Amino acid sequence: MEKKLRIGFIGTGGMGRSHVRMQSANPRVEIVAMCDLVPGKCEKIKAEFGLDAGIPVYADFRAMIDNERLDAVDIATSNDFHSVAAVYALERGLHVFSEKPDAISVEEALKMKNAAERAGKVLMCMRNNRYYNNSRYLKNYILSGRAGEIYCGRCGWIRRRGVPGRGGWFTDKARSGGGPLIDLGVHMIDLSIWLMGNPNPVAVSGCTYRKFADNKAQSDSEHAAFGEKKENGVFDVEDLAMGFIRFDNGACLQIEFSWASNIEKEKRFVELRGDKAGLRWNDDGTADIFTEDADGTLIDIRPRLGEMGNGHSRALEHFAAICLDGVEKDYTPEQGVNMIRILEAMYQSAATGREVRLD
Repeated sequence: MEKKLRIGFIGTGGMGRSHVRMQSANPRVEIVAMCDLVPGKCEKIKAEFGLDAGIPVYADFRAMIDNERLDAVDIATSNDFHSVAAVYALERGLHVFSEKPDAISVEEALKMKNAAERAGKVLMCMRNNRYYNNSRYLKNYILSGRAGEIYCGRCGWIRRRGVPGRGGWFTDKARSGGGPLIDLGVHMIDLSIWLMGNPNPVAVSGCTYRKFADNKAQSDSEHAAFGEKKENGVFDVEDLAMGFIRFDNGACLQIEFSWASNIEKEKRFVELRGDKAGLRWNDDGTADIFTEDADGTLIDIRPRLGEMGNGHSRALEHFAAICLDGVEKDYTPEQGVNMIRILEAMYQSAATGREVRLD
């Protein structure tokens, strides 16, 4: 009988619920236990997805890890607990999948990386945008050499009105680590850097703004319903961040992320410039290539890629394949540390008004 990955869930609200749904659909995964601080939430999730009602439920993730026979944990808590739960699990010999961001500080991200290396276990954080069909197409196009040297680009995820869980942990810096930069930035910065070949960041500069903390305008984004709102809760994070990253190979990347901004509509994008072709990743699942033909005529290409695919479920399936089959990893903890170094430096630059060196 084919071996299954025995997983325990830590956090079943928001993205945790989605993780349970997707992991339960994977025939190579067995859901062994669940943990959530909110009474009754795990029972509701089990009923919703038709899971065995006898799956043990815990309020303390440590008790779940210590008492159940697990191979791995899937973490989808507030950002401040990602590293705490991950290190505890790794130190007890478990593989770890965590929602993004990897952690809320470089120090905590390094704790996760070091714990994984000591334990010899898999540590993977959500990087769903790498697994969409248009992402894979552009990656292969770049690897083929047809784009030439990728020397600069820009990326962003901008919303007109889309603050998640206003007043809850999303807008509480102590628990989230920041606003749209750490919430949305991880997604598009990672996709951009991955497409660029994972160069190392060496300098960061940026600005952050909080202009819509008291704005109650109706949202234009379905993502505003994400998270758990709290009346009169904390809102001490930015609602917009803009910045610039330099890399060790001379390349650069402009970035922009907002939960609220007076723009036309919500948009995700990645644009990269190569000396043979320019590339654009679109949030509708398409991709565009801007180049020239053999005669020097400028041409635009839009390949037929079909549906975008489910990047989240593919990321989770890849995690299971790494743990069970030892397939080559698409993501390394070092990439996670570099991501948090970028975000931490962005906040430092915004506070000081100066570029922050990372090398």
